[in-house]
Amino acid sequence: MQKTIITIQNSSNETIIKFNSNVSLINAGSYEYANIDEAKKSSLAQQLFYLPFVKKVFITPNFIAIQRYDIVDWSDVQEEVREQIENYINEGNVVVNEENVSAKKEAFEVYAEVTPNPSVMKFGINKSLTEIDVEYKNIDEASKSSPLALAIFSFPFVKEVFISDNYISITKYNMVEWNEIFAEMRSFIREYLAAGKPVFKEIPTQKISSTEKNEIPVLKLEGIPAQIVDILEEYIKPAVASDGGNIAFRSYDETNKVVSVVLQGACSGCPSSTATLKNGIENLLKEMLPNHINQVVAING
Repeated sequence: MQKTIITIQNSSNETIIKFNSNVSLINAGSYEYANIDEAKKSSLAQQLFYLPFVKKVFITPNFIAIQRYDIVDWSDVQEEVREQIENYINEGNVVVNEENVSAKKEAFEVYAEVTPNPSVMKFGINKSLTEIDVEYKNIDEASKSSPLALAIFSFPFVKEVFISDNYISITKYNMVEWNEIFAEMRSFIREYLAAGKPVFKEIPTQKISSTEKNEIPVLKLEGIPAQIVDILEEYIKPAVASDGGNIAFRSYDETNKVVSVVLQGACSGCPSSTATLKNGIENLLKEMLPNHINQVVAING
């Protein structure tokens, strides 16, 4: 039996943290518990509620998200919680008793998070939406594959939609401010999902982008390009995802030692993206791949 390994992923919402699992925790769907009484089908969730700082517990097939009260900081308790979850699962305990679970309408929690890009708001969801990051630059692209994105584009202020694992990043036009519209959008997404409407017409099999220039090539990478992708996946993507964005490898110019990437979601058009590329990603790649990296450039930013 594969050993369960739980890893910690921070959220830009400082009260919520994700505990990711390398194995499936439940068969399908997701569960949200606001207190110990609601968690009768989950001994793990009940145990977590005995911790005085636990406010809500969200359980999905690949992660457990916990919202805390303000009596502690996550930095003080997150490792203890991680170990508790990991030990519970590795002892052979069931995360959620899914037998005879009512087929009632699934509860969805949607929370809005600001991002470093003032034009983009991230809407986190207690359910996995897709295994492939999908970006729509306009309503025509959305109409081809995503009823949810198409519905979001019905709002006149929506410019772009980016759908990732368990969040949606929406880019607005400057006609309105997010503090005027985020509550309406959050309610719309929650009601859409709760009604059982589809996110996609069919599950995407590859990343979708708006133009041929920005397409993410599906290649079997070797050598330095493969190492670059591994570094991006392990060290960079979790950080930018917490801010509602994504970064995807595009190409590597071996002669000039230049890495080209595509910025998506909140990273696309973000005022701080240049600083992130230079001070964060470029420096990290130079440090981890000495003498192989001179520059990192974004072909769409």
